Amino acid sequence: MTIKNFSIEYDAINSRNTFTNGDTIAGRIIVEVSKEIHIKSLIFIAKAKAKTCWTEHYGQNVHVVLWADEKYYEIKHHILREGRQDGSGVIGRGRHVFPFTFKIPDGKIPSSFKASTGKITHRLKAELHQSMRVPVKAKTSFTFVSKADMDMPGLMEPQYGCKDRSVTFFGSGNISMEVHTERMGYQQGDALKVTAEISNRSTRSVKPKFVLYEKKSFFAQGRRRVNTNDILKQKIEPLASSSKQTVTKVISIPRELPPSILNCSIIKLEYRLKVVLDVSMTKDPKVKLPIVILPHRTGSVSKEQEAYSSKSLTAW
Repeated sequence: MTIKNFSIEYDAINSRNTFTNGDTIAGRIIVEVSKEIHIKSLIFIAKAKAKTCWTEHYGQNVHVVLWADEKYYEIKHHILREGRQDGSGVIGRGRHVFPFTFKIPDGKIPSSFKASTGKITHRLKAELHQSMRVPVKAKTSFTFVSKADMDMPGLMEPQYGCKDRSVTFFGSGNISMEVHTERMGYQQGDALKVTAEISNRSTRSVKPKFVLYEKKSFFAQGRRRVNTNDILKQKIEPLASSSKQTVTKVISIPRELPPSILNCSIIKLEYRLKVVLDVSMTKDPKVKLPIVILPHRTGSVSKEQEAYSSKSLTAW
């Protein structure tokens, strides 16, 4: 095999190995050959796109595949081209390194995301083209995190919800609650303070529960698929009948929790805080409040400060 190694790699700029709008990615394409070869072109490609796909079943014989995609950018640079007078269309035996730089565009570009039903990818690719041969390709992905949208309506405003429920089955009375949070927007690791004012004017005891959960929505061809998953659950002591109580809980948002994705038309990652009053033999009253997880405000760091790198596997 003439081409022994063909790969692409890049240098990280911070300890999280993440990038955002306006960052410049520096890296290199590595070509190792056992003998001299002539090439038509060596191309660097950077692109980002979102894709959703799932199958819906109707009866035993009808299966419908739904899909959608959305592109955000695709940038190509010709590193080498055939026919240049400097002889760059010929690669001699040995290992060759071709550096590249790429500046991520500004704009509303969604963060990297991956699930079984959809994904948002940010990739760097390299293609080596020769006459009468199948192109040789290599690729690697990088983690992109959107900048926080601090202009989102209500982001730093208090959130409020209320609910009441009558108890009629083997009991009587009314149960109500009012739930408050300090704001809607939080960063990973922040403390989420929630206050619930609970009034139990029924003959039953109630068990308050606090749940932080994620909601993933996927859209394609006018249809939607939604998945939810509980992240944190906390319970408190039951509230006796004919009593009132104000409960304050502080929930620590996990540091590894991905930021919300609200700027993609086919994939959304949202978070909710749910307060539930567990009442036997009665539909549980619940209040849901929106939570927006904002990315860390980590700036770019020079290569000399942190020498992290990410390498791809060879792709043929």
